[in-house]
Amino acid sequence: MPRRNMDRGFYSEDNINALYQQHFKFLIAAKTSLKLVQRKLDEVRGVMVSCPYYNSKYGLYYDSSLTDWHYSEEKKRSGEVTRDTRRLYLHLYYNDQKATDDKIAFNKLLDCLETELLSGKKNPDHEKMYTRYYEINETPVRGISLVPKQEAITEAEKNYGYFALMSNGIKDPLDALEIYRSKDLIEKAFGNLKERLNMRRTSVWSEENLEGKLFVQFVALIYRSYIKKAMSDNNLFKDYTMQELLDELDVIERFEQPGSQSRVGEMTKKQMNLYTLLGVAVPS
Repeated sequence: MPRRNMDRGFYSEDNINALYQQHFKFLIAAKTSLKLVQRKLDEVRGVMVSCPYYNSKYGLYYDSSLTDWHYSEEKKRSGEVTRDTRRLYLHLYYNDQKATDDKIAFNKLLDCLETELLSGKKNPDHEKMYTRYYEINETPVRGISLVPKQEAITEAEKNYGYFALMSNGIKDPLDALEIYRSKDLIEKAFGNLKERLNMRRTSVWSEENLEGKLFVQFVALIYRSYIKKAMSDNNLFKDYTMQELLDELDVIERFEQPGSQSRVGEMTKKQMNLYTLLGVAVPS
């Protein structure tokens, strides 16, 4: 399936209409507050978080449905607006750890809002949230008093742990998740080039040296891509980040002496097992 455009930004109606108009295949993150997502979440929220919908490899629950996207296009010459429907796959996911992280982050936000209101040091960026989550009363005698709006807080809490992806071409929710997550590799590759692979400054004085350094970086990125795929295939991301795995192997020592064969220092069973899972012969 051709995937000429994978937009990793959040939902935008104009953006999606443009992608349909250009006949691009896309995979895009959608906010859970969107009406399209909320309608489906309300249907499956109680059923989705159960064993049949759980995947141990990714550590999350998932659900998928085929729905209609209400497509519109304005003709450039006539200004006429045509309306139609297009096929859209809506993939929903729930993760327990994300739910916990969301709850902690939201409680910190509420604490911050209360501190700002009670101290009189309001943040202009938080004005809408002040009135959304609190009844604010102020009198000359008692000063400022806050009453939490429990209905609004409960409404925000019900989406903890959920996230959504939308695509017009990828119908399998786990395939969509894998592709979406793999986009991180591309983004991080640029960071790796600048930081870990020392390409922030080329530090070369000739075109030949630049070409040589670029080739080395290219080979290094191939290795990192291979490691990432091997980790994914062997479900290693549940125990390691890529950096943690590299650090685990980085401590292995190799000794060289002129006129003698090189030798490798003592390795743990865990390290030898990692070599095997990565498809690399254990050094001896």
